[in-house]
Amino acid sequence: MAQCWYRTNSPARFTVSVTDAERTRFKWQIVAGIASRWIALTGLPGTSAQTADPKGDAARGQAKAAVCVACHASGAPLPLTPSLAGQQEEFLLLQLILLREGLRDVPAMAGTLKGLNDSDLADLAAYFNAQKPMAPAGKRDAERHARGEQVSLKLGCGSCHMKAYVGQRQVPRLTHQREDYLAASLKAYRDNKRSGVDTSMNAVMHNVSDADIEALAHYLATQL
Repeated sequence: MAQCWYRTNSPARFTVSVTDAERTRFKWQIVAGIASRWIALTGLPGTSAQTADPKGDAARGQAKAAVCVACHASGAPLPLTPSLAGQQEEFLLLQLILLREGLRDVPAMAGTLKGLNDSDLADLAAYFNAQKPMAPAGKRDAERHARGEQVSLKLGCGSCHMKAYVGQRQVPRLTHQREDYLAASLKAYRDNKRSGVDTSMNAVMHNVSDADIEALAHYLATQL
């Protein structure tokens, strides 16, 4: 439980206790506001875009992506760094907004998106979406691949990420992603160190063992 201090007109101070549940609720109220902006940007039915150019332009994005490709190079991103090539455009845009607003804590990204507006982020998302996905890296291990397939079926990964794990709209592509990044991300969801715009992934990964996560990551990363 956290303690929040408030000043009054008197010299005395008083405290208000804030439970972890309340802190989580406050966070998701903020995330909901960011998600509403994303919905407007992506032009879902019944919404209206609030920016001058909500649709990203890949050509403009290429010029803005120079700093990004240093770590996220489509052919060989750095260890524990996601490949963005071929990723779902709406997913990328939403994550970029969350990162810029400080609602996703990724130290390596700190300050990288400062000064970029929504249209800039939309251009970056369009650019990486248009890139050819990374080829599977490493040799497939038949035993681990088979175990990972069973874990995927048990968890129902394909119900949201689609049958071939290519993702859809705000749901990310998993196939041809870096295996180490997938494993680290899935463990972070399980351990409540990461969440999306909701906590569905945390619930899915609850109590999944390290061995099953590593097999699942191998299975997803080595799809043909």
